[in-house]
Amino acid sequence: MPIQLQRIAAGCAALILCVVAVPSHAQQIVVSKDNRTIAVTTSADANADADTVTVQIGFVAYGPDQDSAYATGSKTSNAIAAALKAAGIPQDAIQSESQSIAPVQQFVTQDWTPAEKTERKFQVQQSWNVKTAAANGARVLDVAVKAGANQSGQMTWSVADQDALQAKAAKLALDRARQIAQQMASGLNATLGALVYASNEAPAREPQPLIRAQAMAAAAPAPKEVEPLSVSAQKVTASATVYAVFSIQ
Repeated sequence: MPIQLQRIAAGCAALILCVVAVPSHAQQIVVSKDNRTIAVTTSADANADADTVTVQIGFVAYGPDQDSAYATGSKTSNAIAAALKAAGIPQDAIQSESQSIAPVQQFVTQDWTPAEKTERKFQVQQSWNVKTAAANGARVLDVAVKAGANQSGQMTWSVADQDALQAKAAKLALDRARQIAQQMASGLNATLGALVYASNEAPAREPQPLIRAQAMAAAAPAPKEVEPLSVSAQKVTASATVYAVFSIQ
């Protein structure tokens, strides 16, 4: 038998044997002389325009003592909430993320003037996540900032139907697996048969970092005539890894 043909035969044997290594939770594939198979593992990505965005908004307010800091924080907090409501943002689209009142730590005050240190001994911080349509993200941020949200800006883009995007990625991965299996079968002078088993494992999503804008000193709301920031929606990507087993004849 020529050396090249021997290698092809050895490769075929390896492909058939690898089917035995199917995870214990998966369907068991019977391997015999009458059931020859090719197993392929491959991945693919599917992209879609984001149709939803979660906008992080928040503020920091200061005061010379706890009561005055809390009073300023309460005023700013309710002003932001009222502005979002007036802009037509549904209440169930707004979720509180964090809120706190505490003495200002010394390492924060290193670059402050003596007067600033006197007036900023306590601070109130609060933040929310606002979920809205992708096209509305810049407007939500603009409304919040002009109402006093001086610690805002992070946007997380997503699609409403994540399952559909994941299914699209799985289909692309399976199509790629079939193409690879077809090429392998051709190299073995065999005919690719039906798909006898497939599994899809979606990779775990890495947590997205929550990036906040640098805190500003309780600044006055921006002038009403300032235009919203120019914000463009990002692409959303879903990944899928498929293990597929095809019969060969």
